[in-house]
Amino acid sequence: MWASCNVKFRDCLAISSVILRRCLSLGVTMAKSKFEYVRDFEADDTCLAHCWVVVRLDGRNFHRFSEKHNFEKPNDSRALHLMTKCAQTVMKELEDIVISYGQSDEYSFVFKRKSNWFKRRASKFMTHVASQFASSYVFYWRDYFEDQPLLYPPGFDGRVVVYPTNQTLKDYLSWRQADCHINNLYNTVFWALIQQSGLTPVQAQKRLQGTLAADKNEILFSEFNINYNNEPLMYRKGTVLIWQKVDEVMTKEAKVPAETGGQKMAVTRTRTKPVPFHCDIIGDAFWKEHPEILDEDS
Repeated sequence: MWASCNVKFRDCLAISSVILRRCLSLGVTMAKSKFEYVRDFEADDTCLAHCWVVVRLDGRNFHRFSEKHNFEKPNDSRALHLMTKCAQTVMKELEDIVISYGQSDEYSFVFKRKSNWFKRRASKFMTHVASQFASSYVFYWRDYFEDQPLLYPPGFDGRVVVYPTNQTLKDYLSWRQADCHINNLYNTVFWALIQQSGLTPVQAQKRLQGTLAADKNEILFSEFNINYNNEPLMYRKGTVLIWQKVDEVMTKEAKVPAETGGQKMAVTRTRTKPVPFHCDIIGDAFWKEHPEILDEDS
């Protein structure tokens, strides 16, 4: 009886092997169809080798999105923290990102110079970052806006730029932080004129037309007793995400004899995570403190 079963089993294996070979052969034949020529129309979008690859995301029509979802003006800390959470999620999924910078409704992700993710195809970089970020925004929305339902899904557009040297990359990030300062200073004065002085948006815009940074600071201080330098750094400087070693305390059940009961103990583990900083990245101090960011072998 057992011998008969073994024979039948060997026959089944032989038949399965033949079917598998035929299927594989058929699959190869089908892949090389007469329609495959359409692949020649795909553009070569490989990013230049040995360059920093930067993917920048911007919220699509976020002025309307913020109004519909009752964002606080001029800054909503919930929205900014949600953006940072999404950026951290992207960095955890795509570990070749060495640094990220975000402000308002935008985030920039810098991939290491030697990264070969997605064979350095720009479209792959952009679509993976954008899809991961947008889905995370919806997924984590309730964690930051408990009382505000998400009325419709947000959209983010992206672009990919390559920077050949460390200096051009630093200048790019400096540009984005300078933009954060300019926009936030304007918005702080603009909304103070509306919320505290009762001006309409058109009137506030006319009041600020042609003013310089010193003029805006003077309006804030003399009319509203606001020292702009005392505003939260997250608003003035934006958010920088870099990889840092972090100690995490976890509760774990100890392996002890059953008669003593399931005792639990605290265990500390060190993990590397993207950690947010609100600091100046235009000067040299930040880069001297974190030289590993620009290290090609990091």
